[in-house]
Parts: sequence; C-alpha cells; structure tokens
Amino acid sequence: MSASPAEDLLQQWESEQARLRQQVLEDDTEDWQRSPDFSGLERVGGVDLSFIKGDDVNACAQLVVLSYPDLQVLYEDSQMVTLTAPYIAGFLAFRETPFLLEALQRLKKNQPTLLPQVVFVDGNGLFHYREFGLACHLGVLSGLPCVGVAKNLLQVQGVNKSEEHQSQIAALQRGGDSFPLIGASGKVLGKVRQRTDAQKIETNTSDKGVVLLLLTSKKTLAAESQTQQILYDDHNWRAR
Repeated sequence: MSASPAEDLLQQWESEQARLRQQVLEDDTEDWQRSPDFSGLERVGGVDLSFIKGDDVNACAQLVVLSYPDLQVLYEDSQMVTLTAPYIAGFLAFRETPFLLEALQRLKKNQPTLLPQVVFVDGNGLFHYREFGLACHLGVLSGLPCVGVAKNLLQVQGVNKSEEHQSQIAALQRGGDSFPLIGASGKVLGKVRQRTDAQKIETNTSDKGVVLLLLTSKKTLAAESQTQQILYDDHNWRAR
C-alpha cells in the first residue's frame, strides 16, 4: 500500500530536517560571543509571525532590529503573508521560515549595514523532537546566529512538567535567574530563565513570567544575559 500524501510530506520534511541538522553550529562562532560583556555586539533582531484572530492562514511576518545595548529601534519590516503549508507539530519551520527568511533577505539587500548579529526567534531551537526547531532552521538558511525563545515548555527528550521542574520554576525570583533544560541524553538543550523580578510579573504571562531560552543553530551567550531586557509577549518584541 502506498503512503498517503500527508505521510509523504512528513517523510520529506523529516529528511530535510535531518539534512539541514548536519549544518548546525552549536559552538560560539563570533568574537562578541566570547567577550564577557559582549563587546562588539551592536545589533539584535527579533522575528515572528502574528496571526489574525480566527484566521490561521493570513499573518503578518515581522522583523525588528534593535541597537545594543541601548535597545533603540533601528529597522522594522512588516508584511502580510498567506501561509500554504499545514501546521504539524515539530515542523513549524516549514510553515513559517520562508517568510521570516524573506524579511532578513530584504534587509540584507536594502540596508545591509543594519543586518542583526543575532536573531531572537519565536520558536524552539535545539529543544525539539529532532533537535532542529524553527530557530535552528532559520539560522542554517540565513547564516545568522539565532536564539529560540518560547513561553511554553515543549515536553520532549525526557523533559516534562514534573514536580522537580515546577519546584525549579518556583525558585526563580529575580530577573535573570535560570536553570538548564537537560535531555535524557544528558545534553543541555536550553534554559529556563526568569525574565523579570517575581514581584513585577505581568498577569498575562505564563509560568510566572518565565521564558524558555532555547539554544539554537549558532549558540549565542547574548540571550542568556539580555532576555530580561528583550521581552516577547503576544507576538511583539519590545524593550523595557
């Protein structure tokens, strides 16, 4: 019996993920990543797709570039797009990456001096079923260091919302407090980081304002220091 079109698509996507996964660089590649104060880091970017309420096909692809460390807006790009690929858990990149990559390519063509040195992505990186989430996918195709950021825990590779995990979250009190996400293999796949002091947590955020900071295609330490200053909430990047 031949495979269904959906099964064929999944096999194709899994094969593509496996091929691109071999190109992931997990070590620091930039001089500023090795500097204790990130000397040389001047531009950080954020990308996301925002959907119209009740519509999972039409969305706004967004790219924002901020100066570092003062976090002033240097560049903004918003384009309405129509998604054609279906949403399938573990394969979000095939649905969203083309539009995010196009935004970065427009910037590179029109204002190359503003190209970000690191990109924060609304999605997972190595913390993924096959260690190749949206942030890794975008990083490989764009050639830029990418950091995946999420508010909800993806329960994979033995990581779950156990009592131990919940107690670790409860212990996070100050902005910047963190603990690692360690897979069943013993590999550190990301971090959970408190983005603000506990007494200042906004009521519309999940897990007491904890942000999952996920290591991605080109590991960057900048995110570990600056996540509490670059906030992701309801499809918007903003500085505080």
